[in-house]
Amino acid sequence: MIEGVDHIGIAVRSIEESKALYERLGLEVTHIEEVPQELVRVAMIPCGETRIELLEPMSEASPVQKFLDKRGPGIHHICMRTDDIGAEDHRLRVSGFQLLREQPSLGAEGALVQFLHPKTAGGVLLELSEPQEHSE
Repeated sequence: MIEGVDHIGIAVRSIEESKALYERLGLEVTHIEEVPQELVRVAMIPCGETRIELLEPMSEASPVQKFLDKRGPGIHHICMRTDDIGAEDHRLRVSGFQLLREQPSLGAEGALVQFLHPKTAGGVLLELSEPQEHSE
């Protein structure tokens, strides 16, 4: 079941440069990590009941770099938290959504993630995330 918005992903060229904006707003980066399988570095910024995730490409081959080249910095995706990503993956496939991966994969903070193609999700890249017990 989808439980709520986990985070909003923002594509940035540099976490170090971009985090200053959020710090001026009174927010703080609480976690930075590399996600090599996604070719990104991410910074998590708590904001009320959700978080902002800054996404910095680690190479020219990163999908986030391609996004930046095409659109520039800005909102990349919206992530919704689920308590059972396997069941959601199956339910969404059966419902006609196009998913970007054959099966959920490992994402930031050890969460299992899956993405819905914007073509079948109202023009928005949607991510589903099932946090793991050790991911806090």
